[in-house]
Amino acid sequence: MSQAEIGLIGLGVMGANLALNIAEKGNRIAVFNRTVETTRKFHADAGELKSRIVPCETIEEFVAAIRPPRPIIIMIKAGESVDQQMEALKPHLASGDIMIDAGNANFRDTMRRFDSLKDTGLTFIGMGVSGGEEGARHGPSIMVGGTEESYARVEEVLTSIAAKYDGEPCVAWLGENGAGHFVKTIHNGIEYADMQMIAEIYGILRDGLRMTAEEIGEVFGTWNRGRLNSYLIEITEKVLKATDPLTGKPMVDMILDKAGQKGTGKWSAIEAQTMGVPATGIEAAVAARSISSMKEERETAEKILGLPSVGEFQVADKAAFITDLENALLAAKIGAYAQGFAVMSAASKEFGWSLPMPTIARIWRAGCIIRSQFLDEITSAFTKAPDAANLIVTPAFAALVKETDGALRRIVSAAVLGGLPVPALASALGYFDSYRRGRGTANVIQAQRDFFGAHGFDRVDGADSHHGPWGSGLNG
Repeated sequence: MSQAEIGLIGLGVMGANLALNIAEKGNRIAVFNRTVETTRKFHADAGELKSRIVPCETIEEFVAAIRPPRPIIIMIKAGESVDQQMEALKPHLASGDIMIDAGNANFRDTMRRFDSLKDTGLTFIGMGVSGGEEGARHGPSIMVGGTEESYARVEEVLTSIAAKYDGEPCVAWLGENGAGHFVKTIHNGIEYADMQMIAEIYGILRDGLRMTAEEIGEVFGTWNRGRLNSYLIEITEKVLKATDPLTGKPMVDMILDKAGQKGTGKWSAIEAQTMGVPATGIEAAVAARSISSMKEERETAEKILGLPSVGEFQVADKAAFITDLENALLAAKIGAYAQGFAVMSAASKEFGWSLPMPTIARIWRAGCIIRSQFLDEITSAFTKAPDAANLIVTPAFAALVKETDGALRRIVSAAVLGGLPVPALASALGYFDSYRRGRGTANVIQAQRDFFGAHGFDRVDGADSHHGPWGSGLNG
């Protein structure tokens, strides 16, 4: 019997779905799970795909079943478990073999693992996989970081299983070591911002306009047929229209308002801060999830402080207001994507990856969670202006920002005056207003810094005098 083209360790939901996807696309795959019974059941339940799946009950049997150089996908919980699995594999591998971490790893761990294999003959791929369980099974967006040689070994398999957009596979090699996992991290950061902005718009419709979940679902359904067309808008309509089988009430009304997070959004915000690149939408979204988790504290605070005494939420023209909401969400989403791409651009320079921005936008058009209609426009914008400092100064997106800026300003104003929290939407407005203002207010900060710490400043006239006449004897 012929050897498998690739191997996979870890038959949890994501690993099992990815393995079935690989087999379904005509690739022979060896699988291994620490619990032998899980491997046996997976193979038994694989139906017509069983013939392309090689179930293995020992590491030795598993490694022997794969054609050299052996690419082995590790699909287990991120962190120390991956390091332990790598150590268990190493004694059984030969020169040229490739270990592939396809989990949500911190890219710095990926870089460390990549470096640890230098001079061993083995190599490592950090592979971001987006699309959740459904994407893993039927076609994810795949972001690869590693050597070009190692990518060449797995390219055919990955191309076959990736999501397709107009026939083009949503997979690409993005650079060495941690490039793939970094791009996946920023993808998730944008995802956090996008979801938070949608939730804030939902809050305005629910608490401001007093609309029902079904009615709000209709609004999102209409928007999904326009410029906001995207996976997240699509599923928002579906979740808002779903009925709880236990109570008959809208399902969303029965869900506790505490959002979970697994760390990738926080990593995005941390890396943006580390590189000095503003990613205010991501930061606001991470903070909002953290506040949401403080359910008991929020309930106590409401009893002590009460809600803002702002009176009834007044809207003169409901249809026009909802149109403003649509345009405000579009503007805010543009801000979040622009920030995410700016962070990736800075990381590309810092780590020497040469991240291809048009390619990243292209492989996000299908399969991934943030797939949306305007990723085509982002692809086009970066193709025409690959060295643009920021997405929002490219001609197409500058025009979009100018068109939707007024709506975002009106919606944020209405929400603030109505006492409704919109941290992510407001962060987008603040970002646009700060980024577009040639003369800001940091001159006062520089003066303060020089006053208390003699840190110095640059002058607008270029004169060779870098301290102010503040006097002496100051501490700071």
